[in-house]
Amino acid sequence: MHRAAALFLLVAIVSMIVTLVATPSAFAAQGAHDTVSAVAILVYHRFSDTADDSMTVRVSTFEAQLRFLKQHGYEIVPLRAIVTWLRDPNATLPPKAVALTVDDGHESVYQRLMPIAQREKMPITLFVYPSAISNASYAMTWEQLRTLRATGLFDVQSHTWWHPNFHVERRRQSPAEFELFASTQLQHSRELIESRLGGQVDMLAWPFGLYDDDLVRIAGKLGYVAAFTLNAQRVKPSSPLLALPRFLMVDDVTPRILGRLLGEPETPSVPAAEVRR
Repeated sequence: MHRAAALFLLVAIVSMIVTLVATPSAFAAQGAHDTVSAVAILVYHRFSDTADDSMTVRVSTFEAQLRFLKQHGYEIVPLRAIVTWLRDPNATLPPKAVALTVDDGHESVYQRLMPIAQREKMPITLFVYPSAISNASYAMTWEQLRTLRATGLFDVQSHTWWHPNFHVERRRQSPAEFELFASTQLQHSRELIESRLGGQVDMLAWPFGLYDDDLVRIAGKLGYVAAFTLNAQRVKPSSPLLALPRFLMVDDVTPRILGRLLGEPETPSVPAAEVRR
């Protein structure tokens, strides 16, 4: 695994473990502007029949997660609905809202995820970096992205131009150079997606989940209204719009683990002796 990708996964898993330890068994008290106090955003990367790498989720695992959400009364909502809820005091969400996002633009989104999304009629937000689209062997094409958007279920947003590690680039460049570099990454990505696909691009997923105050400032200056991290927490009304947390979904996230992340009460285990009675 690439060193940056390994670090990315390690940080995300540590964050998830901390959340599992600290998460209460139910949602907190009433929120600031309606009865919803916290919502969850899940982030995926690739889908396959086998989990051949750390970022691939088996289709069977994904289907099990969807069944859990349905059985426990969760409603999958567009990511933009959560952003609107955060920005507008009068906006409301279902009591158990959850949004699905997918980063990077891997072709498995078109081949494996699209049929499931159409079957379930569930909205999904894709964060892509345009340098890979129609170029990298693993990535979707612009035509495939247009097909996804035409379903009315997929929203395509920015993951920067070519997915840099901003912390590494900051060390390599002067402050002025880095300001220009980061601005170009955010601006060029948005312009390319809008020109190729149409629609409004004003949401951003930070590459590797890495961000800082300067990057948040640049994103806001360029007109992004929301940006997303890999901090494993639920979104609350007080969450910062340009650093909103998401839960990284890997193949090891069983329904039980997903329930803990979402704050569902644990079902007490039944002793074997009781089962045999």
